[in-house]
Amino acid sequence: MADDEFFKQEMLGVRRHKHSEKVTLSRPVKSADVLEKRRESAQLINDPDSNYLSGGDIELLDRYYMLDFKRSGIQAGVYKKLKQGKSPQDARLDLHGFTVEQARKDVFYFINESCQHNCRVVVIVHGKGHHSQTDQSILKSYVNVWLADMPEVQAFCSAQPKHGGVGAVYVLLGKSPSVKK
Repeated sequence: MADDEFFKQEMLGVRRHKHSEKVTLSRPVKSADVLEKRRESAQLINDPDSNYLSGGDIELLDRYYMLDFKRSGIQAGVYKKLKQGKSPQDARLDLHGFTVEQARKDVFYFINESCQHNCRVVVIVHGKGHHSQTDQSILKSYVNVWLADMPEVQAFCSAQPKHGGVGAVYVLLGKSPSVKK
C-alpha cells in the first residue's frame, strides 16, 4: 500500500494532455532534381537499349572491401543463403580486363538478359584490382554503384572464396512477372 500512496502523491497536479484524434504524417519533400532523375530513370528502364548506369566519378573502394547490399523485403534466409554461396548460380559475367565503359555496357546488358531468361542468381567477376596502381578496385567500385541503381537487383554481396571471393559478387535478381504467377 505504501507504493500506491507514494504514486498518488507524485501524481498530484498532473493533468491529462490534450491531443487531437487525427495524426498528421508528412513525408520529406523531394527536391526537383531528385524527382526529375526518378522520372528519367523510369523512362529509361522501359527502353532496354538505354543504359542509365553512371560512368561518372564515384568513391573508389579498397580492393578487400566486402560488398553487401539488400533491398527491404528480402527474407533473411534468402539473403543468408546468397551470402553463403548456396544459391544455384544461373549465369556468370567476367569483367577482367574491361574498361569502365565496356563494363558499364556489359553489366547493363547482362542483368537485363538474365532477367529476361528468368535467372534468379548470377555472378559478376569484377576482379580485385591487383593491376591498379592504387589499393583501390575501380571496377568493383563501379559494379557496387551500378547494381544498387538497378531496380531488377534485389541484393548482392561479395562471393565466397571458391567463387572469386572479394573479386566477385553474387547478385540476386527479382522474380519476373511470369515466374511470380
